[in-house]
Amino acid sequence: MSTGTIVAIVVIVILIAIIVALYFLGKKAQKKQAEQQEQIDAYKQNVTMLIIDKKRLRLTESGLPQNVIESTPKLMRRSKLPIVKAKVGPQIVTLVADEKIYDDIPVKKEVKAVVSGIYITSVRGLHGKNAPVEQKKKSRFKQALEKAQEKAGVKQVK
Repeated sequence: MSTGTIVAIVVIVILIAIIVALYFLGKKAQKKQAEQQEQIDAYKQNVTMLIIDKKRLRLTESGLPQNVIESTPKLMRRSKLPIVKAKVGPQIVTLVADEKIYDDIPVKKEVKAVVSGIYITSVRGLHGKNAPVEQKKKSRFKQALEKAQEKAGVKQVK
């Protein structure tokens, strides 16, 4: 056998081993995520709260209790989380919002939220209409791309 075929076989074997390892790690992570979702569903509570402020902050800067910060993995402490400060009853609490609903949370409005521990899973407005979410300003590249597509007669797919 030539050295080229031996190298190709070794590379293919390594790639197959990596794919198999990723498959099993993915299955394990999926099972763990399903268990966490079951726990969140078990501790759901409906709460009326006044949203004071919302920001994306690092876990160490968020104002969450120290035992929560210590129990999170070290890599997660550096990432930014959607943090919501809200008045629940007479006290002001710091909560973590789900990434999916963070943009839908209105600031300085009273809402009914489904909370599981310190985690907000869903929100709906209580009084009045929800203000429309402001669209982010488009970058110059996107504006130029849309303009070029418009001139070419191509419709933007959304």
